[in-house]
Amino acid sequence: MSGKREFGDYQTPIDFAEKVCLYLKEKKGIAPTAILEPTCGIGNFLKSSLVFGAGEIVGIEINPEYCALCRENVTDERIRVLNENFFGTDTRSLFQNSQNCLVIGNPPWVTNSTLSSMESTNLPQKKNFKGLKGIDAITGSSNFDICEYIILQLIDEYRDTDTTLAMLCKTAVARNVFVELKRNKIGFYECEVVEFDASKVFNISASACLLIIALGKTKNSPDICNVRNFDDVDHVISNFGYKDGQLYSDTSFSPYNFDGTSCFEWRQGVKHDCSKVMELTWNEESFVNGRKELVDIEKNIVYPLIKSSMFKKPIINSFKKYVIVTQRKAKEPTDHLQLDVPKTWAYLQQHLEDFQKRKSSIYAHAPEFSMFGVGDYSYSPYKVGVSGFYKQPLFSVLYSDDGIPVMTDDTSYFICFDHYDTAYVAMLLLNSAPVQAFLKSIAFLDAKRPYTKKILARLDFKKMIDTLTIANLQLTEEQLNLDSYVTEAMYRAFQELVH
Repeated sequence: MSGKREFGDYQTPIDFAEKVCLYLKEKKGIAPTAILEPTCGIGNFLKSSLVFGAGEIVGIEINPEYCALCRENVTDERIRVLNENFFGTDTRSLFQNSQNCLVIGNPPWVTNSTLSSMESTNLPQKKNFKGLKGIDAITGSSNFDICEYIILQLIDEYRDTDTTLAMLCKTAVARNVFVELKRNKIGFYECEVVEFDASKVFNISASACLLIIALGKTKNSPDICNVRNFDDVDHVISNFGYKDGQLYSDTSFSPYNFDGTSCFEWRQGVKHDCSKVMELTWNEESFVNGRKELVDIEKNIVYPLIKSSMFKKPIINSFKKYVIVTQRKAKEPTDHLQLDVPKTWAYLQQHLEDFQKRKSSIYAHAPEFSMFGVGDYSYSPYKVGVSGFYKQPLFSVLYSDDGIPVMTDDTSYFICFDHYDTAYVAMLLLNSAPVQAFLKSIAFLDAKRPYTKKILARLDFKKMIDTLTIANLQLTEEQLNLDSYVTEAMYRAFQELVH
């Protein structure tokens, strides 16, 4: 199939392509002998790259229609346009001398899972290219941007040469690439990010940049990546860095170091991709679903729900939103619901078509009405949760007065406790000023979800309790407008639990 979405199609406007090339030539002093654009589209970057005066310029484009347009638009004899798939092409063999090459372009801004759901053939060979383990290798963490894959493949192909990569991408992709450079000890002299307004250039809402990497044979690659903006390229506006195997959004680093591994496992909330059916509102008399239908079902498998947007208080124990939870763990059979909760089963069967429309691969070959993100942990009586979306994280104790476990949605994260007091102390620690300051040094606020499981898992509670005193917790209580509750005995009990 073909289509703009399949090819991650955001063609670079000619004026912006020219702006990028002039910046590389005049501000960065780049003077390549050969230029490659691995996904050249209609050729605006190829045309703009003539400013460098390189002897060899090659563009690769999988779409034959774009390839034809590109050849019409760019007629310079130094330029070759190949109608090929970048994946599987040995690009260095295209040049007489690929040692001083500029690789420039705008790779597809689309994820592998999106292409798979569209049954696209415009995909790289499937492999676990980041060495992910376990569940991360088959779920969210392995859902990478094709753009990122292309950049990393180019880095691997041109490593140990004096090649400069200059690629338009999401800023999250740029940070991921920087981490992979450091993690794999690939030599580079400079890594720089130049941000631009994607809404003006591509008419999309995304945090975007020009990623510039100067590769080379060096073992002393910088630990910091400077960030500039195309509105003021002469000044560094911020930077991010790599230290002890971790990425930091603030290279001045927090005065508090709580980096490590959390002794409590952070979990993600339930995922069902069927909110109009599975999520219910209580109207004082009955449940109502997202279609405004009255829902008469058993309450056995209906639980209070806190969605990401609802994390607005440090203690949450009253609810209007609920969710049907069909399993105790992922992939568990659901046919027993027909006998255990017949009215709920009939309700789900009535909306079977909604479930069959779910496209995520996690539901493939799974029992009817399956969910994801469920396990024994889902049924913990006390949780401390946080929204993944908020720029200023507020950690909340979640519980219900009647002891029914509280669920969160899959854009929220939580840790589990058996007792209120331990959950309360954990909430105070996480909301304390020192921990919040440290969190800001490792999170990127321009990300769609600044606070993810991966970020939260770096919070070391052992380091927290070695640093923070009962006075820190009492001050946090006061700042959160909570009544005085925490005691030294509670804190000692929590410390013993952690150790």
